[in-house]
Amino acid sequence: MAVHFFFNEASVTLNHRSKLKKFIESIFKRERKRLNGIDYIFCSDEYLLGINRQFLNHDYYTDIITFDISDPGQPTDAEIYISVDRVRDNAISLNQTLNSELHRVMFHGALHLCGYMDKTKRDQSRMRAIEAKYLDLYFNSNAPRGTL
Repeated sequence: MAVHFFFNEASVTLNHRSKLKKFIESIFKRERKRLNGIDYIFCSDEYLLGINRQFLNHDYYTDIITFDISDPGQPTDAEIYISVDRVRDNAISLNQTLNSELHRVMFHGALHLCGYMDKTKRDQSRMRAIEAKYLDLYFNSNAPRGTL
């Protein structure tokens, strides 16, 4: 299993990278999904807008795009593109720290790969609750393991 971080046109500090990689891998274990590898690519709004236009035919800014590039029936291989500009703006508007919002978005992408959706209000609510549980578990090492 391998989680990698790449910084393309983005300036962001990602502390405790080894811990974070292991934690992302643990999300897949907890969700009973097999993981081969994820590349997280941190980029600018404009870079991600280009990807959104080219591959999804969407003409708007977004904070994250997740591509599952796995072969059918094989462990997950994926690329997750994150706009640091958008995450930074969202953190301000949501009154969150950049660090917290960045981790939420990273976990959000992993949860999509584990099968969680967010197209309906009900799915969005469930996704937010699961994100919150993983954020709590990651940032508060005293969280009980069986609560997820």
